[in-house]
Amino acid sequence: MTISIQWAELARAAKAASEQAYAPYSKFPVGVAVQAKSGKIYTGCNVENASYGGTICAERNAIAAAVVAGERQFVGLMVYTPQDQLTPPCGICRQVIAEFFTPDSPVRSCNHLEQQQEWTLEQLLPSAFTPLFLANSKKF
Repeated sequence: MTISIQWAELARAAKAASEQAYAPYSKFPVGVAVQAKSGKIYTGCNVENASYGGTICAERNAIAAAVVAGERQFVGLMVYTPQDQLTPPCGICRQVIAEFFTPDSPVRSCNHLEQQQEWTLEQLLPSAFTPLFLANSKKF
């Protein structure tokens, strides 16, 4: 069964989530919307901390919200930032995305100019180290 990704709804939800971001240090609000295989959409925003290591990215917030709701498989992810340059997920978020998305899963970025760019997870994180990778690897 092929799931239709609701890109327009993901873009609207990600933009709305960015408006809730807590970004007093970077002034870089980020919103993310993920669509689960079930069709449901979950959102997250970045929540900064004076101790930067304590900052939680929007991608991880959205995925965590979905996991709390019982979701484990996703079909699409949209990142929104209110700037001219389109922004893909950071490195740690790419690893978290790899836990729940397939290598060919689309990841998109959009901005206030209504521009979009798409990558596959494999393009963002080639040869990701995930449970799927471990299940298919040979024992040492």
